[in-house]
Amino acid sequence: MSNKMISIFITLMSVSSVFAAEGGGSAKFGAAIGAGLIAIGAGIGIGLLAFAGANATARQPEAANDIRTTVNLPLFLLEGVAIIGLVVCFIAAMI
Repeated sequence: MSNKMISIFITLMSVSSVFAAEGGGSAKFGAAIGAGLIAIGAGIGIGLLAFAGANATARQPEAANDIRTTVNLPLFLLEGVAIIGLVVCFIAAMI
């Protein structure tokens, strides 16, 4: 990722935390921004994992089973973190 994307991400995270700190309707807005950022981050991560797995399989087709096994564990962990983050944002929106 480029430095520009990282700086945009940090800016959005700080803006969402400011809105969440104010309480009331702003907390729901901050939770919505947080949920969106989590979904975007998970999508980017899953896409990068799939891209790396496809490239590795294209280079060495005989190692496809090993590559698939190696890619699956981080993929499942990433999905778990995304689900937990979304649940936290939904709970924050309800409070």
